[in-house]
This record gives sequence, C-alpha cells and structure tokens, in this order.
Amino acid sequence: MWMWGILNKNWDRLLRKIDAEKLDVAKVIYEQMSGTGVSLEDVIEARRTISPDYQKWEEEDLIELMKNLRKIAKPMLIVANKADLPSSEENIKRIKEKYPDVIPASADSELALRNAAKAGLIKYNSGDSDFEILEEGKLNKNQLNALNYIKENVLAKYGSTGVQKALNTAVFELLNMIVVYPVEDENKFTDNNGNILPDPILIRKGSNPRDLAYIVHTDIGDKFMHAVSAKKKMRVASDYELTDGDIISIITSG
Repeated sequence: MWMWGILNKNWDRLLRKIDAEKLDVAKVIYEQMSGTGVSLEDVIEARRTISPDYQKWEEEDLIELMKNLRKIAKPMLIVANKADLPSSEENIKRIKEKYPDVIPASADSELALRNAAKAGLIKYNSGDSDFEILEEGKLNKNQLNALNYIKENVLAKYGSTGVQKALNTAVFELLNMIVVYPVEDENKFTDNNGNILPDPILIRKGSNPRDLAYIVHTDIGDKFMHAVSAKKKMRVASDYELTDGDIISIITSG
C-alpha cells in the first residue's frame, strides 16, 4: 500500500503525460517508483498479469500491479520466532495457511546450542537437526532439561532451530544468490597472503567473472582481461556464467 500510494498520488498526471508525449507506460512507472529500488525489468514483469489497457486501470488494478512489483522486487520471508513455545505450533500452522515462505524458528534455542557447542559440551553446527552431548558430566540438571526440551520441542518438531534455514532461504532462494571464491593462486586456492579459500562472495545467479571482478574492486573490474576456473584448470570467457562454489582467479591488465 505504501508503494501504491507513491504511484497513485500522481497517476492522473502521469496518464496525461504518457499520452501527450507518447511515452512507454512501464518506463514512466519505473521512474515514478525508482526511489523504492525497483528496476525497469521488475515493472515490465509485474505488468504481465494486468490489463494492457492502462487507460482503463482502476484502483484495484494499480494495487494488483504494486502487489506483483513488491513480490518481484522485494521478496519477503516470514521467520516465525519463538517456535519453542507450547502455543507456537498452532499459530505457525495458521500463518502458513495465509502466507507462503514461513519458517518456524527459535533464536533462543539456536543461541543455547551454539553456546553449549562453543563450551565443548555438545557437538552442533547451525542448521543441524540434532546434537550430540559430549560432556554430560559437566551439565547440571537444568542444562540437561533445557537441551532435552530443545531436542523434543524444536529439533524433532521442525527439523532445526530455523535460524540457518531462514538465512539460506532468504539468500539462496529468494535473492537467488550463489557463493563464489575469488583467489590469487588458482593452483593453491589462496589469496596473496596465502589464505586458502579466502572470504567467499555472494553474487547474483547468472553473473559472470567481470561482474565478480567489479565486486572485488572497481579497479580490478576496470582492468579485467579474463578469468581462470581453478576447479576446471582452464581459462573461462568473460561471459561465462558463474556457478555455486566456483573458485575463480581474475587476470587483469596491470
């Protein structure tokens, strides 16, 4: 409704401008909505299910257009926290009936498990569906009860605490990202300091090595010549589509 308000307040004026200057309606809508961070391609896609006769659009058509645009440009994920509470299961069920992309989560449980793992009391990695107690003798009764509660009411019920699943879903599914590793030495998989597989970079699926070069640094992008796939041990073209887990060495002109 916020996005609809931005478009609707000037819609009559925009219609007159479109007709008087023979403008493309999608471009005009994009310019009006550009402050919200949408792209022209987003607007074109959002129009596909709306009547092509924009002159006859009513308020409900504009609202539907903005609903489509919001879903495309600003995908949302509902993380239903406090899933460990007794009343949560029924609440989460009702939310899922109304909205897509709902992930039950328990941040408290995730924090408790991480702290216990850090202390060496249990074996647990974020996203795991279970944990292993390593030092039961060092746990008091309350701690054991808390761990058993998490196991029974969170992990067994939902498959995980939901925290890592929420992050993975948002990044890799809704935002359509992949992980790529830029390296200096394609043989040793290291950067110029000898670090093996240094910081990975999240990049939009469909990106190419030149896009990666500009993310690493503008100067590297400007001087980009070609790239080498460390996994394939071969040079790849500048329009090569990067895949998840690629290890790429970028060759520059200087």
